[in-house]
Amino acid sequence: MQLKTTSALGLLLLCAAYNSSANADGFINGNFESGSASGWTLDGAYRSPVYNSQLTPTYIKNNSDGDNFNGGPSTPTRSSVIGAGTVDPNVAALGTTVYSGNYSYRIEDTVTGGYASLLQQTVKSYTDPNIFFAWKGVLLGAHGPDDAATMKIVLTDLTSGLDLITRTYNAADTGSGVDSRFSTALSSGFETIFYTPQWQIEQLSINSSLSGHDFLLSILASDCEPTAHYGYVYLDGFGAVAPPAGAVPEPSTWAMMILGFCGVGFMTYRRRNQASAPISA
Repeated sequence: MQLKTTSALGLLLLCAAYNSSANADGFINGNFESGSASGWTLDGAYRSPVYNSQLTPTYIKNNSDGDNFNGGPSTPTRSSVIGAGTVDPNVAALGTTVYSGNYSYRIEDTVTGGYASLLQQTVKSYTDPNIFFAWKGVLLGAHGPDDAATMKIVLTDLTSGLDLITRTYNAADTGSGVDSRFSTALSSGFETIFYTPQWQIEQLSINSSLSGHDFLLSILASDCEPTAHYGYVYLDGFGAVAPPAGAVPEPSTWAMMILGFCGVGFMTYRRRNQASAPISA
C-alpha cells in the first residue's frame, strides 16, 4: 500500500510540475492580450538633434522627460496598444497590424514630429528552449543614413553582455538602410515609404551555453532627425513559443486543459490499482 500511495503522489507532483512549466515561461504580457503594455518599460524622448549613431536605448532612457519638449505629446500618446483589424494609416498594403490574438503594440506614433520611443522587457534566469517575437516596421524615407527615420531591435544577453539578435534599419532616401524584407510605397508627398508587408519572425534558440541567462528585448523607433518623417514598429508574440497567426487559447485555458488531462490520468491509474488489488476474505 505504501508503494501505491507514493506512486500516486508522484503522478500528482509530475502533473503539477508540467502545469507549472507550461505557464512559467518568464514573459509578462508578451503578446499584449491584456490590452495593455503591463510588464513592459516604455520611454520616449525628443530626438533632434541626435543622429542615429547616438540614438540608443540609453539615450532615450536618460532623456525620457524630453518627450514633452517643445510641447510635444506624452510617450503613452505616441506608442499604443493596437487592436485586431486596425489598418495602418500610412500603408494600407502593410496588411495585418496584429500578428496573433487580439492585440499588438506599436512603438512610436504614425505622424511626424522628431520623437523616438523605446519599449523594453527583461526576462530573468530563462530556461525555455526558444525566444520568439514578431515585428513589422514602417519608415518614411528621406535624408541620409544618420538622420533618416530609424528603427532598432536588439535582444541582449545581459549575463554575457552580448547582443544576440540585432535589426537596425533606417529610411535613407537611397534605400541603402533597408534590405529585401522591406517593400516600398509612395506617400501623398511622393516620398518613399519603406515597410515590411510580412511579419518578421525572430527566434533565438536557448542552448546549454545560454540556459539560465537574463535577456533584454529593446525596440526603438524614431522619426527623422530634422523631424518631418515618421518611423514606427509593431511588435507581437514575445514568448517561448512561436504563436500561430490568428487566435490562440489563453494561458489559463491551457492550464485548465493540462489539469484536466492530469486528473483523467490519475483517476485511470487509481481505478486500475483498485481493480488489481486482492479482495480481502
